[in-house]
Amino acid sequence: MKSRAMPRTEIRITGFGGQGVVLAGHIIGRAFAIHSGQHATMIQSFGPEARGSACSATLVVSETEVLYPYIKRPDILVVMSAEGYERYADDLKDDGLLVYEQDLVRPEFRKNRRAFGIPSTRIAETLGRSIVQNIVMVGFFAGVTSLIPHQAMREAVRGSVPVGTEELNLEAFEKGLAYAEGEIVRPEIQMTRPAPEEFAT
Repeated sequence: MKSRAMPRTEIRITGFGGQGVVLAGHIIGRAFAIHSGQHATMIQSFGPEARGSACSATLVVSETEVLYPYIKRPDILVVMSAEGYERYADDLKDDGLLVYEQDLVRPEFRKNRRAFGIPSTRIAETLGRSIVQNIVMVGFFAGVTSLIPHQAMREAVRGSVPVGTEELNLEAFEKGLAYAEGEIVRPEIQMTRPAPEEFAT
């Protein structure tokens, strides 16, 4: 299965320190560069304090060598905190894709801009470890973007997380991917939030 990425796709992932923003970016970049034979670069930035302050990771993924690693207006914005949304929402391209944590972010929907939300933290809590909410988001990202084969993303998750946590993180990835299958047919619609127990199965 070939990637459906454009020749150059710019991505920003943002949230607060402690949410695993940089790891999420690392996994996506690894999936492209190592497990799909393409190219990726990543740049990360933090606020004055690593945990609790705004942080961001930017990626450029491409079918060809990335000669300029900086982004201007991302094609995709992945947001895991309200502060991150307020800071970066206006940078997203007019026809870009917004992927967001729907319990923490209240986006302003705009014409020609697709948006998909997921309660990634609550889903992670059903697995007993809220810390894997970033991996839930990575699975959701994989499902709603179709940028890269899902198996490449699975391999990137397995190779990026601490030894001994692979199965937990892969389960988190699959939860996000499964949630995307329901959301992809109805972007830009605020759905009734399901109860956390619905994710336990």
